[in-house]
Amino acid sequence: MTAETDIIHAILKAARTAVVTTQTARGTLHSRPLAVIEDDFDGTLWFFTADPSPKTEDIATHPAVNVSVGDGKGWLSFSGTASVSRDQERIDAYWNPWASAYFEGGREDPAVALLEVKVDSVHYWDLDKPAIVKGFEVVKGILTRSAPDVGEDGVVTLDDRR
Repeated sequence: MTAETDIIHAILKAARTAVVTTQTARGTLHSRPLAVIEDDFDGTLWFFTADPSPKTEDIATHPAVNVSVGDGKGWLSFSGTASVSRDQERIDAYWNPWASAYFEGGREDPAVALLEVKVDSVHYWDLDKPAIVKGFEVVKGILTRSAPDVGEDGVVTLDDRR
């Protein structure tokens, strides 16, 4: 594992909610919060979703999406291609009380589906420094009129798996 993947895993593990941005048929962007259901990132992100829904209609028309997550440790911006999956084994593996709250018919609800995002690249901002250090860097930046060094950022490009 590289330092970059360690950063990605740490931020994703700390985050509970992701914001998934799709493009509508008219070309406008629409962002929605979805629960992070797996934090062991291997190049693919998974989310429960209802299908049919406006989100799955957007993806059928424009499968390119952005997924962003963040917390006090940092931020991640995933760019990738989304599709809808009805893989029952995976649905069973990921099923949890949180998911059951959104589907009246439980696991057997005909609307239960998974949103699969195959990630092309990840832009990360690692802010996992103590608050006192971040505060010092901001004050230093103000006094020296330079950008504060509050963390590290970078881009990880994944191999084309399609």
